Amino acid sequence: MAIVEKKRLLFFGLPWTFTTYTFTEELITVSTGLFKKTEDDSYLYKIVDVRLENTFLERCFGLGTITCFGGDVTHPELVIRHIKNSKTVKDFIFHQSEEERLKRRTLHTMNIDGGAAVSGLAQEGSEDRL
Repeated sequence: MAIVEKKRLLFFGLPWTFTTYTFTEELITVSTGLFKKTEDDSYLYKIVDVRLENTFLERCFGLGTITCFGGDVTHPELVIRHIKNSKTVKDFIFHQSEEERLKRRTLHTMNIDGGAAVSGLAQEGSEDRL
């Protein structure tokens, strides 16, 4: 299954931009440009969290902006602006990214204490050496 959406102008929701988003089971592909084409891919298993934002004008024209947070080098924060069917796409990305992590047996861990334990150990170790 592949979902293809175009970035649209905020006013009237017209697809006059040259940005196309393609969502498959494994990848998000962002194609931009008219004269110089650029294509960036991001694996879904690298996406950790997904946020959907709908401003007032976006709601008026049936659009939404999705932000994907993850560990991709080219797009640590992949912003998918002004697309139609944004709720459906967000749900697809969220569920498919979890399936891809399970399929690849990838584990994402978080440091809940914000690194205090690591810096505390480093300080204790340096004091022991003195």
